[in-house]
Amino acid sequence: MNTPAPQTWWSAQSASTKTMIIVVPTLLLLVGVLILVTILSRPGAPAVPERLGAADTVAENSHYIDEAGSDAPTLVEFLDIECEACGALAPYIDEVRKAYSGEINVVVRYFPLDGHANSMTAALAVEAAAQQGKFEEMLAKMLATQSEWGEQQASEAERFRGYAEAMKLDLAAYDAAVADPKTLARIEQDRAAGNALGVTGTPTFFLDGEKLELTGPDDLPDALDRALSRTK
Repeated sequence: MNTPAPQTWWSAQSASTKTMIIVVPTLLLLVGVLILVTILSRPGAPAVPERLGAADTVAENSHYIDEAGSDAPTLVEFLDIECEACGALAPYIDEVRKAYSGEINVVVRYFPLDGHANSMTAALAVEAAAQQGKFEEMLAKMLATQSEWGEQQASEAERFRGYAEAMKLDLAAYDAAVADPKTLARIEQDRAAGNALGVTGTPTFFLDGEKLELTGPDDLPDALDRALSRTK
C-alpha cells in the first residue's frame, strides 16, 4: 500500500489500517455532506437483491476513472453533477483515489435528479466530452465550478459548451453528441440501473456490489482495506 503524501487528508497508521487526518473546517464540511447523504438515502427505495457482485453495479459501457484489473475491488459512485453533496465530497474522493491508486477500480455513473434544472444538461455535456476522451476532465471541471452554475433555473448549456471549447474539443462533434438521443439514452441507462439498485439520492456508493453507508470519514478507507484484504 502506498503511503499518501503528508498533505493529504489521511495517512497510513499501520500496515493495514488508514486513519483520516482532517483539519476542522474540512471535517465540518464532510460531516455536513454525510448528514445530507444520509437524509437523501433514507428508506423508501425499491427492494434490492441481498447479494450483489461488482458486475451488478457496472455496465459494459461504464466510465472507469481508475483501473486496477478485474481482481481488484470496484468502487462505484452514482452521482448528480449538480448535487451539492457530490461536489463537496469530490476532493475527499480524489484523496482516496490517490491513496489507493493502482489498487482499486473506480467507476462513475450518472444519476441526475429531477429537482436540479441543469443536472441533465451537465450530464449531456460530460457524456459528449466522454465521446472525445475527456470524461474525467469535463466531470472535474463541472464539479469544481458547481458553485457558479448550480441551482440556476436557466439553462447553463452555453457555459458547458465554453468548457468544451476551452478543452479544445471538436465543437461540431460535441454539439452533435449533446443533441443525439443516444447520448441521452446512455445517461438514462445509468439512472435506470441506479433505480434498480435502490439508489434514491446522491452520492451513493457501492463497493463490489455492496451499498456503502458512509457515516464518517474513516468508513470508506476501512471498507476498501477490508475489500483489499479479501483479494490477498
